[in-house]
Amino acid sequence: MTESIPYNGQHILAELHDASGLADPAWIEHALRAAAEAAHATVIDVRLHAFGPGQGITGVALLAESHISIHSWPEHRYAAIDIFLCGHRCDPEAALATIARHLDARVENYRMIPRGYGVENNTTR
Repeated sequence: MTESIPYNGQHILAELHDASGLADPAWIEHALRAAAEAAHATVIDVRLHAFGPGQGITGVALLAESHISIHSWPEHRYAAIDIFLCGHRCDPEAALATIARHLDARVENYRMIPRGYGVENNTTR
């Protein structure tokens, strides 16, 4: 029988307010790549969908360690951020701080959720 090694991950769900650059695909991609670098994560690819001039963007940085995503509403200067990183060397809070800095945004609130097997989780329904 093989003994299971605990898997560790951290998942941040964050609300950004008073953000700028939320309709600019090139700037959003730059922010996602910079966030991955700050977190010590490895970018595999970045995919974005812009909903039209002046409208929001949905984007995801696919990482070897999981993902960082954004959904933006420029008309409200709001973005929803999702950062899921695996392993002990990655720093999801550094990724969040970097995105907020690049978007000149205020982090209104965020939740850090431990993920994985071998990790005790609180269940929310």
